Amino acid sequence: MIRDLAQQAPAAGQVSAGRIIPNLGAVTAAGDLERMLGALFTVTLIVAVAVLVICATTWAITSSSGHWQTAARARVGVWVALGGAAAAGGGLAWMDFLLDLGADL
Repeated sequence: MIRDLAQQAPAAGQVSAGRIIPNLGAVTAAGDLERMLGALFTVTLIVAVAVLVICATTWAITSSSGHWQTAARARVGVWVALGGAAAAGGGLAWMDFLLDLGADL
C-alpha cells in the first residue's frame, strides 16, 4: 500500500489534483522498517498470550484454594493481557486504516 502511494506521487511532497502526497521515499530502509514492525507485533502477541496463560492458570488455582487476594490480582492480569493482545493484534489494521484515511484527505 505504501509503495502504491509512492508510485502515484508525481514528486515527493508535491500537491497533485488537490491531494498532498507524502514523501515516502525519504525513509531509505522502509522495507526493513516494515519487517521490524512485524517482528515487534509478533513478539508482543507472544508475550501477551504467555502472560494470559500464566494469569489464567494462577486465577484458577488460587480461586480453588481460597486465596482471594491473589485470585483478584490474577484476574486483573488476565484483563490486562487481553487488552495488550487486542492492542497488538489490531495495531497493524489500525495503521493501514489511518494510511488509507490519510490518502483520501
